[in-house]
Amino acid sequence: MARITVAFQGARGAFSEQACKQLLGDDLSFKPFERFVDIYDALEQKKVRYAVAPIENTLAGSVHENYDHLIQYQFPIIAETRVRIVHNLIGRPGAKFGDIKRAISHPVALGQCLTFFKTNRQIRAESHYDTGGSVKTVMEGTDPTLAAIASAAAAEYYGAQILKREIEDNRENFTRFFLLTRKAPKRPAKSAGEMKTSIAFITKNSPGSLFRCMSALALRDLSLTKIESRPLKGRPWEYMFYVDFLGSPEDPRWRHAMNQLEEMTEQLAVLGCYPQAT
Repeated sequence: MARITVAFQGARGAFSEQACKQLLGDDLSFKPFERFVDIYDALEQKKVRYAVAPIENTLAGSVHENYDHLIQYQFPIIAETRVRIVHNLIGRPGAKFGDIKRAISHPVALGQCLTFFKTNRQIRAESHYDTGGSVKTVMEGTDPTLAAIASAAAAEYYGAQILKREIEDNRENFTRFFLLTRKAPKRPAKSAGEMKTSIAFITKNSPGSLFRCMSALALRDLSLTKIESRPLKGRPWEYMFYVDFLGSPEDPRWRHAMNQLEEMTEQLAVLGCYPQAT
């Protein structure tokens, strides 16, 4: 039986790869890409069965580019997961911590290790396109003074050495990932926990319009878990709103809320209904 193919942004050993495993299991064929847009193109062109994309981090906030891609490509969200982000300083085999002069990683990862760099001023932080890819770059070179900041899985995958563990500033560091596919299942997957729905809508540009949209959920006791706004291209100072709330189409309150929202908005899209990550 052919392995399930899944696309993610980054290189092998990235935190996105861990999210893939949490969502789909270990028997996978990974298709890593350097840019987020490439994973959506791979899914659209049927090169992969699934794509996994980060949507928000508890410290860095939302991954805005992926919100825009969700609308552009309209791939349904069918699951979510949360990955605990643990950053490690990783060098070549035989490298010594005292010899490290530069550390490369994704800018977000570097920004989450500021205390480490403040304490170790002899190490200069440099941006790289990916955490896992930074370990790959270190291992492809010969510089014993160059290190990467990435996951323990990346160190293991590339045969690198962890010089310092858990160097992130905050231990409550999690990233939420979406599982995307080309076509949603006919019915939401069953889950021991609650179901979550993600929607996007454009409100009419009038006073109180967003309040009225939110009341469609609040008056039906549908719990809001997230709201995000993104600029509307070509319409300065107007916005599209992304909302996550607990509920599923099997609940009459959900259906009534969606009907009301459809009447009150210029555009409404259900991005997915999926089991809430626990």
